[in-house]
Amino acid sequence: MHTESPQKHGRLNRREFARVFTAGGSAALFARVGLSWPRAALPATPNTPDEKFWSNVREQFVMPPGLGVLNAANLCPSPASVLEAMYGNTRDMDQDPSFQNRVKMAEGKENTRRVLAQFLRVTPEEIVIARNTSEGNNLVSSGVDLKAGDEVLLFSDNHPSNLAAWKEKSKRWGFTIRTVEQVNPHPGFEYYLEAFAKALTARTKMLAFTHMTSTVGDLFPANELCRMARERGILTLVDGAQSFGLLDVDLGDMQPDFYTGSGHKWPCGPKEVGVLYINKSAQPKIWASIISAMPGAVGISKTFEAFGQRDEPAIIGLAEALKFQTRIGRPAIEARARSLTQMLIQGLRKLDGVKLWTSQAPSRGAAVVSFLPGNLDIPRLSTALYREHKIGCATRTEADRPGIRFSPHFYNTPAEIERALAAVKKYLAVGI
Repeated sequence: MHTESPQKHGRLNRREFARVFTAGGSAALFARVGLSWPRAALPATPNTPDEKFWSNVREQFVMPPGLGVLNAANLCPSPASVLEAMYGNTRDMDQDPSFQNRVKMAEGKENTRRVLAQFLRVTPEEIVIARNTSEGNNLVSSGVDLKAGDEVLLFSDNHPSNLAAWKEKSKRWGFTIRTVEQVNPHPGFEYYLEAFAKALTARTKMLAFTHMTSTVGDLFPANELCRMARERGILTLVDGAQSFGLLDVDLGDMQPDFYTGSGHKWPCGPKEVGVLYINKSAQPKIWASIISAMPGAVGISKTFEAFGQRDEPAIIGLAEALKFQTRIGRPAIEARARSLTQMLIQGLRKLDGVKLWTSQAPSRGAAVVSFLPGNLDIPRLSTALYREHKIGCATRTEADRPGIRFSPHFYNTPAEIERALAAVKKYLAVGI
């Protein structure tokens, strides 16, 4: 009688699992279930990266070559080096969860803090390792000392964690919310600088805006807005969910009071690891809203990061993700993402029936493209793109600028962009 192999479909039965794990450890186990990642070494980035170089970069990821996921604004894959760091440290900790063995995990967390600080060009004493942008934004809105009579100025196209959260907390503490409305298409930096300047009053205590919107990819003049607020003694919160790991962000130059980012998006790091930057000058102006054990070792983390037990292997994995980007070169990554985005925009412009929500001016965006695909059913188009063409995307089905959102990153290829454009063109012509 034929017995099906226990490895079929990438599964092991209990006996096989124990045998493989005992015989060869995690490397052997991963190999048996298709989780080992043989790959060529990442070469040095040439002065002008060509497609051969970017092909080698793509090979550092475990995504199959035929899958083109254009959804970095939501979730990015991690390169193999990040997975190996995360899984290897997870195995190490589970193999020996003693305090003595876990000392190196705390050291790994502090190393990630240093890497984050270097990546953002600030000091480790200003870095809080949060779970994601949403947590960081809420730590700020729950921690700043606001009261009745104070005003918070927001942008209407902020993420809910930097919009709805402020509105809800205003009900409790009595401060007032003022909003600068979004204009589509992006009217330019000068328009928004003037609009925010006009909306600031003597009672404004906080200006909170998104660096790049997740809806249509509108980019904001963060340095200038932070300077404007700083000159008036107003605190700033910059939501960097769509800029951290995509743009070559320099917080030492921008000088916000608070900046937040997620590791699982453009940095290509593990899930539920992010960053909250708190400028040294703003640290006396914010209260910790989570008090527990196991704080960070330096600066604001000693009083602001006592979150209890953390997933240190994932935190260590974020450091590897940032090192991976640094090896490639952040300007090269930004240029690659922008180039693929412009390829999408130019291609979509040629398709009859497409309405672009994203600005066609390269200076007003970076790597998010949103468009209305004629009269096509949006969820059905998204499903067809994935099932028939192996193109992943995001959808917007609400009344505000509905459609498809593509957000390419440096691991994507021109062939994937061409495939996405050809598929949209076909469905516009013949339907779904």
